[in-house]
Amino acid sequence: MTPLAAGVVGLVLLVLLIIVRMPIAYAMILVGGGGIVLLNGPAIFLSQLKTLAYGQFSIYDLSVVPMFVLMGYLSTKAGLSRRLFGAASAWLGWMRGGVAMSTVAACAGFGAVCGSSLATATTMGQIALPELKRLNYSGALATGAVAAGGVLGILIPPSVVLVIYAIIVEANIVTMFKAALLPGLVAVGLFILTIAIYVRLFPRAGPPGEPMAPAELRGATLGVLPVVVIFGLVVGGIYAGWFTPTPAAAIGVALVLAYGIVTGEIGWQDVRSALLETAATTGMIYLILLGAELFSIFMARGGVPQAVAEWMAASALPPMAILVLVLVALILLGCLMDSLSMILLAVPFFWPILVELNGGDFVTASEAGFGMTTDELKIWFGILALVVVELGLITPPVGLNVFVISSLAKDVPMIETFKGTVPFVVAELLRVALLLAFPGVTLWLTRVLV
Repeated sequence: MTPLAAGVVGLVLLVLLIIVRMPIAYAMILVGGGGIVLLNGPAIFLSQLKTLAYGQFSIYDLSVVPMFVLMGYLSTKAGLSRRLFGAASAWLGWMRGGVAMSTVAACAGFGAVCGSSLATATTMGQIALPELKRLNYSGALATGAVAAGGVLGILIPPSVVLVIYAIIVEANIVTMFKAALLPGLVAVGLFILTIAIYVRLFPRAGPPGEPMAPAELRGATLGVLPVVVIFGLVVGGIYAGWFTPTPAAAIGVALVLAYGIVTGEIGWQDVRSALLETAATTGMIYLILLGAELFSIFMARGGVPQAVAEWMAASALPPMAILVLVLVALILLGCLMDSLSMILLAVPFFWPILVELNGGDFVTASEAGFGMTTDELKIWFGILALVVVELGLITPPVGLNVFVISSLAKDVPMIETFKGTVPFVVAELLRVALLLAFPGVTLWLTRVLV
């Protein structure tokens, strides 16, 4: 068997293992390790293992991951999500569909201090779903809005998946955070607009809430100030260059912990639970990282990415058309696996192909196939990839956010939740089209905040 044929067989085998629900980390380790042994012998594989894990996990930038994960768990236990939902409901809840809009806005705010889509969906679902049910929202709109709002945790900084992407392509994490802000705000605006259109077409799906008295409105607004302060110091400090992401995450953990202790929301058991959950989540992320690196080595030794790049170059398709095909492939992959696994599997495979199509690592913007430098392509493709990753969280058959919300809203059939996410999927596709047509939406802040 030629190396290329072995690589193709390995890729097919990996997809089959994912379909039969083998954990992605074990599947990549099994296929990647087995492929290296097949192509180069066990001695090379053991030599790789000797240094690979340490080389991967000792990267300083990767230390930001457990810190942001811990900040997210502590934020959940500190009750910040309740305050965000209360403030958003105070300002938007009186409108038709306003509480669903409030849920999206609160998800965006919580994602800014959490960085995890599943945590955002779970936490906000526990808070928002009872209120949406009390106001007689349709099951589809209520669960669809929470599931869709949860995906905002992936892109709005700080984002764990964004950090992992930056490490894979050797991009600057701060620059990626800057690039993610405007596309994230566009998503919030599109989701709120989607709800407004939906309740105009189906008025009974989202009845108006009760207006708040001025004193209650002030109280709810003041209650969200801790979140504003934490987000301002963590993400604003990164943007301003006061500190790098890892110290910023440590400051965020300290601020959330101090807030929780002062308000009495966090006790010793909560801290212990958050630390254990962080250790389990970080261990899972690191194991997937190791598997992805082994699989990438196998693919490179088999020559699969190079062969695909040559085939695409020979197809005479313009680079933009090939990029669209890559994004479609990512959407399909998102229907089979979770967001982090998809980024770790797909980006090392597709990124070299895009660099080749762009003209190489050192091309100028005027000479490049995409009309931008390789550094700009890293940023633009990263944001596009994360947006289509978001789609996978609310599309069948996996739709992890939909499964999370269905476990919370047991009286709403899962098919209704998937129906409720359809308008938001359309909004996400519109955002992808916007970011493809106007790369400046992604790159503008990176050029302004130098």
